[in-house]
Amino acid sequence: MLDIQRIRNNPEEVKNALQKRLFEVDFTELLSWDQKRRSIIIEADELKAKRNKVSGEIPVLMKQGTDVSQLKAEMKEIGDQIKKLDDELRDIEKKINDFLAGLPNIPAEDVVAGGKENNRVIRTFGEKPEFSFTPKNHVDLVTSLGLIDYERGVKIGGNGFWVYTGDGALLEWALLNYFIEEHTKDGYQFMLPPHILTYQCGYTAGQFPKFAEDVFKVEASEVSDRMQFILPTAETALINYHRDEILNEEDLPKKYFAYTPCYRKEAGSYRAEERGMIRGHQFNKVEMFQYTLPEQSEAALEELVNKAERLVQGLGLHHRVSKLAAQDCSASMGKTFDIEIWIPSMNDYKEVSSCSNAYDYQARRGNIRFRRKDSKKTEYVHTLNASGLATSRILPALVEQYQQEDGSVIIPEVLRKWMGGRDRLYPIKK
Repeated sequence: MLDIQRIRNNPEEVKNALQKRLFEVDFTELLSWDQKRRSIIIEADELKAKRNKVSGEIPVLMKQGTDVSQLKAEMKEIGDQIKKLDDELRDIEKKINDFLAGLPNIPAEDVVAGGKENNRVIRTFGEKPEFSFTPKNHVDLVTSLGLIDYERGVKIGGNGFWVYTGDGALLEWALLNYFIEEHTKDGYQFMLPPHILTYQCGYTAGQFPKFAEDVFKVEASEVSDRMQFILPTAETALINYHRDEILNEEDLPKKYFAYTPCYRKEAGSYRAEERGMIRGHQFNKVEMFQYTLPEQSEAALEELVNKAERLVQGLGLHHRVSKLAAQDCSASMGKTFDIEIWIPSMNDYKEVSSCSNAYDYQARRGNIRFRRKDSKKTEYVHTLNASGLATSRILPALVEQYQQEDGSVIIPEVLRKWMGGRDRLYPIKK
């Protein structure tokens, strides 16, 4: 959520910053509500002060035998006025909060304007694999190797689902073990959060109310603050871990990571080539998350990008790192870097980690603050997240980049200890 004081003081500056996202906004109505809100508060406070003063005098006057019936009538009238003002204040604050909740984050100054056409590749790792034979796509490879059963996955869950079988389940778990081991080495705290979350979790993350229809709801009721949903990413849980808390300066940064399946309502395939695991309703992901001091968040973002990239490098897979343009960043994020992995059959790169700085946007929505040493004043923390990593595109890239002419696939060295020491997977015999 944006700071209304910033909008109040520099509406044109905020408006121009949001235009980098190609997001148009008119603050006229919001500023009118804000002015009305402040005038109501002043008027109500004056009436409450008068009521408190006179209410304290009435018992004294009564002891002195003074008739206070007129004063009591006035106090009742003042009480009615206060109630009316409080009701008006509640209504106008809801309008203000609803307006602010619909605004995306302000892009960082060094984020370029526009959509994905303005994304910029900042570095690459390795070379695109060259094959002396006709390579297979990942769907055919995982089927021939007996790693994934798509047909029965659809039978069990419907379109957009699959079943890891045999070595496929072991390979998937090996990837997760590899990620978990590396994050633990780096001093991040391992978390296993609930998969069913409350509406407030989605609101704090910045996904609700605008994107409330993109999640799987636990019950078929209308969207409300009583709604529960299945988490689309562990970020939605981790941002709420310290919701409504005041942290100490010396306790920051807090570094967490979590493993969860992720549940998305998006269609199983938007394009014909996005077959198999590239886009589905359920996939596994390890998510990194940090709460930091404001002055530490840029360094924290660099750390997260380097950590995510190092995991892909450890697998020896060709990839690139891109800095996203403003419109391509998610609504809650002020700056984002994507680690994009090469999938030969698609002749394209696909994101396997999105590393983002929300600055104080999520903290304001979740009322997450900290207090500096020797200070009574509180400030909002900065929050950051990064996939570390999502497996549903890692596995397709892995089998395609490491495929051999005989149909086998080399297992990256870092995963072999979880694969019984084997160095490759072979097609199953039919």
